[in-house]
Parts: sequence; structure tokens; C-alpha cells
Amino acid sequence: MTEAKHLDVLIVGAGLSGIDAAVHVSKAFPAKSYALLEMREELGGTWSLFKYPGLRSDSDMYTLGFGFRPWTGKDAIADGKDILQYLKETASEYGVDKHIRYQRKATAYSWSSEANLWTVTVENGETGTTETLTANFLVNTTGYYNYDAGYTPEFPGADEFKGQIVHPQHWPEDLDYTGKRVVVIGSGATSITLIPSMAPDAEHITMLQRTPTYIISQPKIDPVASVLKKTLPAKVAAKAIHARYASVTIGFFEFARRQPKATKALIKRWAKIHLPKDFDYDKHLVPPYNPWDQRLCVVPGADLFKAIHSHKVDIVTEHIEKFDATGIQLKNGQHLDADIIVTATGLDIQMFGGAEVEVDGEKVDLGKLFTYKALMLNNIPNFAFIIGYSNASWTLKADLVCEYIVRLLDHMDENSFTKVVPIVDGGLEAEDIMKLDSGYLARAADKMPKAGNRDPWRLKQNWYFDKKFIQKSPLVDDEIHFS
Repeated sequence: MTEAKHLDVLIVGAGLSGIDAAVHVSKAFPAKSYALLEMREELGGTWSLFKYPGLRSDSDMYTLGFGFRPWTGKDAIADGKDILQYLKETASEYGVDKHIRYQRKATAYSWSSEANLWTVTVENGETGTTETLTANFLVNTTGYYNYDAGYTPEFPGADEFKGQIVHPQHWPEDLDYTGKRVVVIGSGATSITLIPSMAPDAEHITMLQRTPTYIISQPKIDPVASVLKKTLPAKVAAKAIHARYASVTIGFFEFARRQPKATKALIKRWAKIHLPKDFDYDKHLVPPYNPWDQRLCVVPGADLFKAIHSHKVDIVTEHIEKFDATGIQLKNGQHLDADIIVTATGLDIQMFGGAEVEVDGEKVDLGKLFTYKALMLNNIPNFAFIIGYSNASWTLKADLVCEYIVRLLDHMDENSFTKVVPIVDGGLEAEDIMKLDSGYLARAADKMPKAGNRDPWRLKQNWYFDKKFIQKSPLVDDEIHFS
């Protein structure tokens, strides 16, 4: 089929958010033309890109699943392959897969006020050529990290190491760690996922961290959810389970913010049930910050703690002096022998897939913009984006944004509007969009748009607030302009 060069709605990214947006738009507006651009050869985004052992959700699947197609799997914390399959089935069921243009990387977005159109420059990975598309409305769903490369600091002596150095974002599918000594550098979600999965086959694994992370255990299979699914009609059970997980997740976050001392005590109590009695909890699992100042990590079924209990895994909290031929020399004089070093050192933040944005010939500095309702940007017409929650399921936010986009497009159609743009009216103080102190966010503070200190520019990181604010607040206010 000949691919249309002009679309009513162009969605950039065919991961979880892109599929969500496409389903909402196609269901609400069957007559509108739309397409998804996907730079890779497969849909799924994060769940297609990462291939490391143990890849799984870091939030429950009952809220990570789409509101229009609830998760029905048995696992509350699901494996990456099962999530990818769920996304593929969803895209196929709703016909979204037929609208995906693979190996298309959007490199520039240019808005023309004269034409009221976006022109999108696209690299075609199949042909090696550059294409241009036009669209009335643009939705960016590429997330906030660079798919081409993760973040790896420069380690002195890395060239001297005789073993293999691997970053989880580019995991070799043929990597054999059977009987090997492995050091995993990092203490975030990737490390705590990798290590229990590798432990049965590796000789020994050391989790080397500069700073600890708060870690809590959650059942992989929720017995309450299992009972509800057996006793209630499917739709009723799905709503009940979704409501339960949303309230517990967001309630715990709010409790942690208000009662950090009590939260620390609870986290410690839950963890020590599964850890060896001689394990130094305060040294290795108590960060120098309060819970949820940085992202809190979840382990299903206490798998990391059980791996530590087996003594096939240990945690070392210390600074790296240098790599050498046989491993890592630490600043306290200790040496960690290694055959494989995994640098689970984080993400490289990149907004909108690295595409440049222009409005009427003027290049836009994204780091100086404000987010309107955390889904549009000031002075950027006919544009929406999706970035999920840092303290709850990504999809809770994505569903809200997609519903808002439908309301917005419907309002524009009803009133024959061709342009909508948020504009800041009056003073506004900048605040961080993610509200976390994590290193990967601090490194990219100048790249990311800002939240404001008042509505509708404020960001609460609270689904209940956003549900009311995004769903119920009027589409028309003093700081969004239709024409």
C-alpha cells in the first residue's frame, strides 16, 4: 500500500504509550488518518529493546495494563516477554499494528503557523533515505531515554580488564555467565532484576554500589487478585484489582513523603525477614535520603533477598578506584575479582527521541519550556506527549493523557479549530518535572521541560489528583488558546 504523506494524527513511538494513544484515537475518530513511527523493527519500546536476564515490570501489571484491555495474566509482576506479548496482542486486536511504520526515526519536528501543520523529517532505516511527513496534530510517545545508548561513566583502567564489560541496554544474547564471577555495578531497578536471575548459573555475583537503594518485596502472584478473578465477573474483578493496586501504590508514596521515619522502619522490617542475620542492613540498604526522594525499587517474591541469603550474591558498598586486568580495585583497598562486569549505571535522558523542534523557523530549547497539565508544552501548538509516573505505573498516566487528547481533538473538531497552544499567563516558577533526586535526572536537568508552581502547570505525581484535574477540568481556560 502507498503510505500517506499527510496524517490527521502522527504518533511517534510504538511502545506502550504509542499503542495506548493509537487505540484511543482510532476508536474515537474512525475517519481520521493516523500512523505510528517506530525507529526499530518491532513494536514494544522498552519491552522489545531490553534483552537482559530477568527483565520484568517494576510496577504491578494490573495498573500497567491498559484501562481498555485489563491485564489477565496470573503474575502481578510480569516477565518482559509476557509484557511484550500483551502489547503485540493489543496492537493486533485493535488494528494498530497495521498503522505502524517500522525503521522510521523522526529527527526533526517543524511547525508552520502559516499552514497550521507539522512537518516531520524522518530517516528511513530500510532505504537509507530521508522522508518528510505532515500532520495536523503530533503525539510524542518516545519516553525520556536514549534507545541507542545507556549511561556509562568513565572508569579508569577499563581498557585493561581482560574479561567482558556489558551494559544491560545492549545485552549480548549469547553471553555465557555459567560458572563465572560477575560484578554488577549499580543499585537500581536493573541491577536488582538482573542479579537474582543470573545467580543460579553464575559462580558468584557481587552487587557493587556507591549508594544504597530502598528495596521492598512484593508477591509475584497476588492471592487477593486471584480470589477476586475467581469470584467476580471479569470486568468487575479488573476494576476492583486496578483500584486496589492504585490506592496501595499511591497511598504508600504519600505516606512515605509524610512519614519518612516510619516508612524506613517498615521497609527495614519487611526486608530483614528474608535476609541473613549477619547481613549489615544499615550499611547496604539504607540510602542517605528519605524513601521516594529517589525511586523505590520492588523485588518480586523477595528474590534478591533470597539470593543474598544463599550466599551466591553479596552487596559491596564502596567507591571504585579503577578497573584492572582481573576485576575492580576499590578505594578501601578491597579487590573484586571478575570475569564479567555489568555496568547497570543508568539511562541517558533524551527527550522526544532526540528530534529537534522548531516553531516558525525558531529552534526550541525544551529545557526552558513548561508542561501544561504535564502533557503539552507552552508555545508548542498541536502537540502532546506522554511521560508516565515515577512513583506508580506508567500506564496510569498514559491512559489519562490519551483520554485528554481525544477530548481535545473532539473539541477542536466541533468548533472548527485548527490550532491549540498553551501559553503561560503571568509569573511561573520552575519545578522539576519528575520530582526525584535520582542521578540520571540530575544529569539531564537542562534537557527536560519544567513543571510550574501553580495550576495548570503544576505536577503532582498523584494519579488521583490528575484523574480529577485532567479528566474533569474544563478544556478551555485562560492559558490554552484555540484558533
